Parts: sequence; C-alpha cells; structure tokens
Amino acid sequence: MIPTVALVGRPNVGKSTLFNKIVGKKVAIIEDLPGVTRDRIYQEATYNNKKFYLVDTGGIDASKMKFNDEIKMQAEIAIEEADIVVFIVDGKEGLTSNDLIVRDLLRKTNKKIIVAINKIDNKEAKNNIYDFYELGFDTYIPISSIHNTGYIELMEEITKNFPEQESKEDERLKFSIIGRPNVGKSSLMNALLKEERVVVSDIAGTTRDSIDSVLKYHNKEYILIDTAGMRKKGKVFEAVEKYSLFRSLKAIDRSDICLVVINAEEGIKEHDKHIAGYAIERGKGLIFVVNKWDTVKDKTIKEWETEMRQEFQFASYAPIVYLSALTKKRIHTLMPEVIKVSENIKREIPTSLLNNVILDAYQLNIPPSYKGKRLKIYFSSQTGIKPPKFTLRVNNKGLVHFSYERYLENKIRENFELEGTPIILQFKNRNGEE
Repeated sequence: MIPTVALVGRPNVGKSTLFNKIVGKKVAIIEDLPGVTRDRIYQEATYNNKKFYLVDTGGIDASKMKFNDEIKMQAEIAIEEADIVVFIVDGKEGLTSNDLIVRDLLRKTNKKIIVAINKIDNKEAKNNIYDFYELGFDTYIPISSIHNTGYIELMEEITKNFPEQESKEDERLKFSIIGRPNVGKSSLMNALLKEERVVVSDIAGTTRDSIDSVLKYHNKEYILIDTAGMRKKGKVFEAVEKYSLFRSLKAIDRSDICLVVINAEEGIKEHDKHIAGYAIERGKGLIFVVNKWDTVKDKTIKEWETEMRQEFQFASYAPIVYLSALTKKRIHTLMPEVIKVSENIKREIPTSLLNNVILDAYQLNIPPSYKGKRLKIYFSSQTGIKPPKFTLRVNNKGLVHFSYERYLENKIRENFELEGTPIILQFKNRNGEE
C-alpha cells in the first residue's frame, strides 16, 4: 500500500507552499462538473522513485470560535490517516500557543512526527530553532520552502523507510464499489463473490477500510475493491467531509472502473452526484448500480432511467444496472457491463477514422467567428487510454468554446463505442504551443 504523509500546523506557516513544492505543481481548482467539491485535499507524490500520498490540512487556530468542532476534527482525521506527520512551524515567529495545541493533538498518536521549522531565512530565525525543542519530539529539520533550504533533508527523512515503486503492476482489472453509507455496497460485494467476505450490517459506516478481493468470472480474475461509505454530514465543516472520504478516494485512484451504488429505497440524493463526480474527475470508468431494486413498487425501470438521466446529466454516458444485492435479483446483469466498460476505457481508435468523424462534425457545424477569427481543426489523434484521450491540432485553442468541445465529444461518442468511460479532449495550437 502507498504510504500517507500529512502536513499539519497553525495558519500561515507555509503548509500550502511546501505541499505544492512536494507534489511539483500548484494544485489547480477545477470547475467542469456541477456540484462537486473542487479543491484537492491530497495528491500523489514521488520522491526518488518512492510514491506516497500527501495530505494538506487547514491551519489550526485556537482563536477561532468553532475550533473544537471543525478544524480540530479535520486535523485529527488527517493524522489518523497518515503514516508520517510533518508538523510545520514558523521559525521567524518562534513557538506560539497554537503550536502547543497542535503538539497536544500529535501527542495522542503513535505516528512518526517530523517537525519542519520553516522560514529559516535569516540569523534571527535560526536563533529560534532551539525553542522548538520544547515540543518534545525526536526529529527537527530547519527548512525554507521558498529558498529550498533543507528540502532534501526533509524529503530523505520522510521517505527513508518507504518502499520503492515496483515496476511490475497488477494487470488485472480493478473496480471499486463506492457510494454513500448503507446503500448496500458490502452486500453487493458478497453477492458478486458468492461468499460472506465482508461484514454486512444495517448500521451505516460499518466498513471502515478499503478491502481488496479477487473475483473470478468466466475463468478470468478481477480485483474488487470495497470502500468505506462516503458520508455527507450537514453539520460538519466541508473540509472534514472531504477527509472522511479519504480512504474511498484512494480506492478510486487504484480503480479502473467505479460502481456508484444508489439506494433505490431512498431515491437519488445530492451526495450521490458528488460521489460520481469524484470518479469522473479522476478519469475512471463509471457504472451506476441501482441497488435494493426489490423494494421498488411504484416505478418502472423506464421511469427510473428517465430520472437517473435527468439527475446525472454530466454522466449521461454511464450505463445503469438495476438489481438487488440481497435477493440476487438481476445480479447477473452487472458483470457484462463491467466487461464492456473495461474494453471501452482502453479503446484505441484509428487516426484516419477519428479524423473523418471530426472533419464531418466540423463541416456539419462550423463554429461561429469571434472578433473576425474562426476556429479551424487541422488534425486529430488519440494520445492516451484509461480514459481515452484525444488531441486536436487547431489554429487557436482560445477559440474553442466549451459548448463546441461538448459537441465534438458527443460526435465522437455517436461514432465509437465509448459507453461507461469519460473521454478527454485536448486542444493544441498547430505551431506547437500547449
């Protein structure tokens, strides 16, 4: 399993700067899907061929009115998830009461704690280093995120016991079962495995960790990942909700396909859309599983289909399966969809066929001119799989309107079998500019 590193500390000590430096980029805010929480809470990082998850946290400030209910909970969950905690302090300001509050949180855990004394940029700051020994931890590393001081020493200490990334990866298809608590994920896993592999309970949140199992279907092996329920608590700070999703997000990252389970007894909830959005945002194949179908008496599949397509317009390409994990009713309809989507996420389209489709689409609907300029598409090719990625060479990518991009995506889907997979369209200027 990939280790996890959490960055904690009071506000304005440089956590975000260090976070961006370690992951190697400024983590962008993406707003292309409706209703999905956008800001990233964690990122996969690599140092000297050692892979790990890096988690950022909000600044812990005791002066805030709701410190105990919100920020403290956020930090505690992040610390609980981590294998190593990097406690960041401000060398310029020296030891503060908020640092002592963070220390008290960390003392409750038996995780390895590394104290990173940041902003060591001048002699005065260096004189403050020894004050932090009062915190009572074993490892202290002076750093400057901006000036790159101490960065190598910090990363060596963080990763010294991490395993090197294995070159050989498991080629078996991996699919995860995700959804809100108590929608029947564990029951569905048991129904697929035909054995009581997972504890099933009516109490929401029984499954605490992701569990991998080997599923054999038609003499082929698949990796099936069960996940903790993705809970949305209205009274809990939004960032805390994201941390409660942490295990499930990691499971999604390891998956090729995600089965989003909907409870037919309760109907579609807003958070079901958020969960589907997490999978789409990470480029995973998608199948909706409407579970507890045996409890539905007042709607037909056709009526449910209409409602599902209305509520999940941003994932109109995803197939929908209706079944009951408990009674096994229609359970046989699921794996054929998984196999179909597994083929589509790695589908490769010949360049000549793709160009014909794009050219025909362009001639059928020539984009309007903007300030005397009109978008022209010169050449298209597929440049990736899982999910399929298409690169289009154009005269000016700034002329691509989102509605026209969606039009082209729809035309690609009309002509090629891509059910269940998101697709990525990338536009590049013909002169080579990104």
